[in-house]
Amino acid sequence: MEDIFDLAIIGGGPAGYNSAERAAQNGLKAVVFETNRLGGVCLNEGCIPTKTMLHTAKLLDNARDANKYGLIIPEASFDYPAIYNRKNKVIDTLVNGVTMRLKKHQVTVVNQKANITGKSNGNINVEAGGKNYQARNLMIATGAAPFIPPIPGLQRKNILTSKEILDLQEAPESLVVIGGGYIGLEFGSFYRSLGTEVTVIETLDEITPGMDKEIAAHLRKDLIKRGITIHLQTKVVEMQGKKVIAEKNGERLEIEASEVLVSVGRRPNVEGFGLENLGVLVENGAIKTNDKLQTNIPNVFAAGDVNGKSLLAHTAYREGEVVVNQLAGCQDRMRYHAIPGVIYTNPEVASVGITEVQAQKSGMDYEVKKLPMAYSGRFIAENEGKQGHCKIIVNKKYNQIVGIHMIGGVCSEMIYGAAQMIESEFRLQDAEEVIFPHPTVSEVIKETIFAFKD
Repeated sequence: MEDIFDLAIIGGGPAGYNSAERAAQNGLKAVVFETNRLGGVCLNEGCIPTKTMLHTAKLLDNARDANKYGLIIPEASFDYPAIYNRKNKVIDTLVNGVTMRLKKHQVTVVNQKANITGKSNGNINVEAGGKNYQARNLMIATGAAPFIPPIPGLQRKNILTSKEILDLQEAPESLVVIGGGYIGLEFGSFYRSLGTEVTVIETLDEITPGMDKEIAAHLRKDLIKRGITIHLQTKVVEMQGKKVIAEKNGERLEIEASEVLVSVGRRPNVEGFGLENLGVLVENGAIKTNDKLQTNIPNVFAAGDVNGKSLLAHTAYREGEVVVNQLAGCQDRMRYHAIPGVIYTNPEVASVGITEVQAQKSGMDYEVKKLPMAYSGRFIAENEGKQGHCKIIVNKKYNQIVGIHMIGGVCSEMIYGAAQMIESEFRLQDAEEVIFPHPTVSEVIKETIFAFKD
């Protein structure tokens, strides 16, 4: 029998590896069980590889537009194998970094499938690789997997998910993306930059469900300008090989493509590791947790995609830290009202807080102000011929900022400040006192804040 650990973690993704390191920093003995490489989907199959590829695509787009900035580049082209290899190099570098960090903090890593076998003397028992491990606390961080909808003819062998598409050895001539969420749009944006004919099919009336509709409409128009075909309120009813059969306004559409990407959401991984042996409550396909990330078993926690709250890597980081803080004797709880969301398409979209639709539905007395990104001198200097805007929603009762939404420029790097304002419940007058560096694109946030005085 192994020594008793303070925290056992099943899953080595963002919630898992980050929590293990934080636990060790707090003097807690931690063990992580991971069958694949550390880093989880985010590092190996999601956030990092896609952003590496998208950065290449944006450089290519900029090179093609170089004449707008007084540069002459005779021909901008790409080397797909080089893009593929660099993506893998970046992944390897970061995975090795995570491995070394856990080793430095003396975290035990078990590269075997974990199975929860029950409890003894209040401790959790986990079996892996023929060995038994005991822990005073358990954190489940098994993540989520792509959801494959029950469409006739749709099989894993004739479609790609966000995992398989990363292993394509060349850019396809044409790509149909089923699902207009951020994952599908990011891949669509990347391959469109490489010359692929891209078609996006979305069942709802707008792309990027959950994002502010005005920002989503702006993004859709920009993607269409770039040559991406987008079908809204369109339902895929059948797959015939790689031919997608869909219905739109009562009409039948047949779209054949070199590749088909299915990106309609992800489902938490809640099976195959013995949850039933503890009686952990699963509700609507996800592990139910409270604001301390506790399950119905007090010393069993669930962080990251597996609890279904917010399927984002940065949410998983914070949830894991909430768990560790409690185990280290610090009071903490998870708050979900100021989690930023980013779409790394070209143009980028970033958002935090409530949308205007949510404000309307809540009955809030609110006010909205919008300004174009052109209010920023640096945006004009660096984005010739491009547009964007910043939108801020304020609760008039408290004069409090409750939502900030942006499109254009590097808004992914600006949204942190907006998130801090909402997390700290800034009023307009609080934000007015913040000094923004000049010249930066972020100044558009302050300009929009002062627009409420107009």
